[in-house]
Amino acid sequence: MLFPAKAHSSKTSSSEHLVKLWAERYKVDVSSLSQNPKFYGELVRVALPEARALTTAKLLKNLLERTFNQANHQAKSVHEYIPQILDFHQAQQIAQFAYQVYQKLLDVYQQQSGLIVTPIVKPIAARGICEQSSLILSAIPDIEILAEELEHILLRYQEQHAIAKDRRVLGFLSSLFNFTNKLLISQLNAVEKILLCPYFKFVEEQISIPWQRVIAAATEHHLSSPALALVTHLLPLASDIGATVYCQLIELFPNHRSTKGSLSNPDVGHSCLRDLNMFQAYLWLCVLEGSLRPIERELVPLCVMVMPTVGVAWEMTERWKCLLVDEIVSRVQLEHKSILLPYTQGMEEAFFKARKELGYQAELIETTTEYDRDLALHLNFHS
Repeated sequence: MLFPAKAHSSKTSSSEHLVKLWAERYKVDVSSLSQNPKFYGELVRVALPEARALTTAKLLKNLLERTFNQANHQAKSVHEYIPQILDFHQAQQIAQFAYQVYQKLLDVYQQQSGLIVTPIVKPIAARGICEQSSLILSAIPDIEILAEELEHILLRYQEQHAIAKDRRVLGFLSSLFNFTNKLLISQLNAVEKILLCPYFKFVEEQISIPWQRVIAAATEHHLSSPALALVTHLLPLASDIGATVYCQLIELFPNHRSTKGSLSNPDVGHSCLRDLNMFQAYLWLCVLEGSLRPIERELVPLCVMVMPTVGVAWEMTERWKCLLVDEIVSRVQLEHKSILLPYTQGMEEAFFKARKELGYQAELIETTTEYDRDLALHLNFHS
């Protein structure tokens, strides 16, 4: 299931290195603010403890409950199967769980006050001097504290309600947090968004992406481990890899529509990018654990359950998996490919086996250009 088994383990140099890379995902480039002292001054003010408390109170005072009810309605409209698998009592339990998650998230947000802005500089070889290129805000100063606080709630929810009995509920939960985040963000001013959006991104990823388990798996590796070197190289590229594959999908399937809309729809794009990051995280988890079980027992069954119910054909899932694998392999140095290939091949085999067991017959998607036809044939061959 997506909620991970308890990921706590002793810290090592390897895990601490990956934690730093994980935290990079939630940093914000605030370079443009340096050109506007008034706006930057407002950012400093809103980051103070008393201002954070006011922002939190604004969201919690009736607003969060109303927002959640609206998000719940939107998520149910996307996941039409929900009324058949959730009774009223279970729906209330999910609502209480989500509310507790946001309460804890905002509680940690209040505690992590202040600003940490780091100038990123690059050398100018011709002059032998440095030029400032950007200012990076560490919006979540201590990502491990936030992860641990939320993990307690997630694990308690997992233990009490055994949500994995129907994995489709996990897809519903991801959409629920996505819609709730979007509605809460709409209630914030521009400065509050800079500070809080990374927290909202974090909580949505914590529900669906096993980054924390990747960190825990790293503790079993020494710093010179080739597997760790591979993950260390690729983890910072995850967002760029996902964005590249997403652009390829839009080009390949301009007419594809899910229950949320076309691939170019911003909400669909958000979900696609999150899921492409999820696929990568499961791949790195397998590499560090030396086992394909997370993909075979968690990722593939989740895709089998959830994707078709939200209008994503199995063929589409296989195609984006192949595009993702090709993009990842293209980013890997030659000496690391022998480490990576058993897991990318294992991922492809796991999805192929699932398709055979479910009786799916892949069809070549009709394309309009010779480039698309050639790429579709290439993907069909690999799947």
